[in-house]
Amino acid sequence: MKVLLSAYACEPGRGSEPAVGWNWVCQAARFHQVSVITRANNRAQIEAFLSEEPMPNVQWVYFDLPRWASFWKKGHHGIHLYYCLWQIGAYFLAKRLHRRRPFDLAHHATFVNYWLPIYLVLLPVPLVWGPVGGGESAPPGFWHRCSLRGKAYEFLRQLGRSLGEINPFVRRTGQEAASVLATTDETAKRLRRLGCKRVQVCSQVGLPQNEIERLKSFPLLRESNTFRVLSVGSLIHFKGFDLGLEAFANFQRRFPRSEYRLVGDGPERKRLERLARRLGVAGQVMFLGELPRGEVLAKLGECDVLLHPTLHDSGGWASLEAMAAGRPVICLDCGGPALQVTPETGIKVAGISPSQVISDLAEALVRLASDPKGRARLGAMARARVREHFSWDSKGEDLMAVYSEAVRGTTAEECQDTYGFLRS
Repeated sequence: MKVLLSAYACEPGRGSEPAVGWNWVCQAARFHQVSVITRANNRAQIEAFLSEEPMPNVQWVYFDLPRWASFWKKGHHGIHLYYCLWQIGAYFLAKRLHRRRPFDLAHHATFVNYWLPIYLVLLPVPLVWGPVGGGESAPPGFWHRCSLRGKAYEFLRQLGRSLGEINPFVRRTGQEAASVLATTDETAKRLRRLGCKRVQVCSQVGLPQNEIERLKSFPLLRESNTFRVLSVGSLIHFKGFDLGLEAFANFQRRFPRSEYRLVGDGPERKRLERLARRLGVAGQVMFLGELPRGEVLAKLGECDVLLHPTLHDSGGWASLEAMAAGRPVICLDCGGPALQVTPETGIKVAGISPSQVISDLAEALVRLASDPKGRARLGAMARARVREHFSWDSKGEDLMAVYSEAVRGTTAEECQDTYGFLRS
């Protein structure tokens, strides 16, 4: 088929959104002829990669707004408005491309966001929308723990989401898309309330085979008398690292030979450092800051368990990478990590109240520290789960089934019989 793929974020060798866009392109190009519309500022990285590893099935179309129309966009400030305007321009570009060389299918890959409008649904071809996320929310009982910045973020996020859900283009996209892929159960429920009839749950997170093989090389158990806990992610309020610190402090009193490493940086760092001092564990907690991706993966081999207490996250790259490294993951039973982690591969705790979460996270750490054989068993099962369900190659085969069903116009119920995605 001739596929048009819209990937605002798309870069090789990156994580997060750019990796999602890039890997969906790579997988679609395994089977079809693909035209990709992406931002012009991704061009240098893409062309540097293609000079060594060409992708003959892919035509790259770079597009950005004129400079006069984007003067307000500085880093992450103004990004949502810029993205919405970019989507309008991308639609008119797609329309011209379709007139010259008609497509069989359109696929919106990034941003992974359900409440910001896109316009590819106006093309006279079936549309695959997603995976899209953003339907996850921090439980209200946790808001009082947030900084003022965190409270403002959550309020504005919910306001933006509510306004997005009444946007006619958002609703039309969901109702007319041939297939809607949701990153989590929470997002799937919100999409169905918008009137989407063809919704499947499909994580946007995957790992390439070379990274799976690299992470597989770590031994399941470290040779060390110190139990090492690791967290990876931006130091922002909804990652829940304050909960992780309090849980570690409770755990450390029972296991003095333990330490906690946090990889990442962000606006909450000073607040977290003060919390570590107040809890009396500053000597056992290391804030390592931002690290290159290769170093982050190496840190997974130097820990015993990944603590990932995020309150809302549609993806969860760190938890997937830890599973591939054979490290059990402790997380909340919500969002993307809850889709990845099973009772056979890690420990999920309910997100009822902060005190309950802190207590349950600490008990989970005690359980894993007390049982090395059980920890190794969980790690081995985690690796197997990543290989079976979260390698990009296996996700690409699932996506091709979605494409075929979308073109044939199969119903959501019939699609479920064809591909169950990540329900096992």
